[in-house]
Amino acid sequence: MSANSSLFHTFAAVLVGTFALCAPAAHAADTVIVGAVGSSSANAWPVHIGVQKGLFAGAGIKVDFVFAQSNAAVVQQLAAGSTNIATNAGLVDPIRAIDKGAPIAIVRIEIQAPPYALLAKPAIKALTDLKGKTVIVGGAKDITRIFVDRMLQTAGLKSGEFDLVYAGATNARFSALQSGAVDAAILTAPFNFYAESAGFSNLGFTFDYVKDMPFAGMAVNRSWATANPGVAKRFLDVFVESIAWFEDARNRDEAVKMMTDISKLKKEDVERAYDFLREKKLFEPTGKVSRAKLQSVIDALRELGDVQGQLALDRLILPGVTALSD
Repeated sequence: MSANSSLFHTFAAVLVGTFALCAPAAHAADTVIVGAVGSSSANAWPVHIGVQKGLFAGAGIKVDFVFAQSNAAVVQQLAAGSTNIATNAGLVDPIRAIDKGAPIAIVRIEIQAPPYALLAKPAIKALTDLKGKTVIVGGAKDITRIFVDRMLQTAGLKSGEFDLVYAGATNARFSALQSGAVDAAILTAPFNFYAESAGFSNLGFTFDYVKDMPFAGMAVNRSWATANPGVAKRFLDVFVESIAWFEDARNRDEAVKMMTDISKLKKEDVERAYDFLREKKLFEPTGKVSRAKLQSVIDALRELGDVQGQLALDRLILPGVTALSD
């Protein structure tokens, strides 16, 4: 090898080493610990889309799921700092927790109206038939209790004229109905459609009785979100992307396959769930929190005696992260 050739190779090696030293290091993804009730409800479609379509990864976020059996348990974990974000949580639980001083905040409405149906044994054909019967809801103070109470009030049934039992996850409530342990169960998609196709009676959808009240929202641990506002905002931005992807009818087949694999339910029931959620526009697309809709949940909690006096909306949100609308 000539002296010039040796010099060239030495210079090239130096350049490669210099570029390697100067190149920016690959940025590790920010891990976000997400709490949720189970994984198989269609209400969780957006977060699954964000993970499986790589939207979170593209935003530099790694999602770690922590599942619990009830919304109350999810919110407890969030308040304790065991999780960073609670997704698809019934709004009554974070509101109650905030009223009692829990360090959490609501940052998004996810489901704009309650997407539940009340399914009953085949012999039960009307709401009035539930007098003296057993109905399973999410919990004694769960938002599903409010939905069932309002439905049955329209049929002239008062509290005490039917028995209530509790299970936080919709798949657990469906199992109780399927086994015959209860006479009726409040179920969300796709389980309500599966139950209906199996011969159970659909006594009505909750959004026909509770029109002004959002069902589910997203809450954050205040300390985590205050320390990581950029990560929190990126997470919320991905959610908007995920819902936009869901709403695009060209993605229907892929979205159905995704939820069929997760829920292990029949494809046709998941297809009905997709069409139902999309037709009724139940996913909130903008990421903004409506003051009026949030107030309707507070008013319902006041009816239950869970909120005493006035609860200022500003206590529920996190400035700089929560986007508000009228």
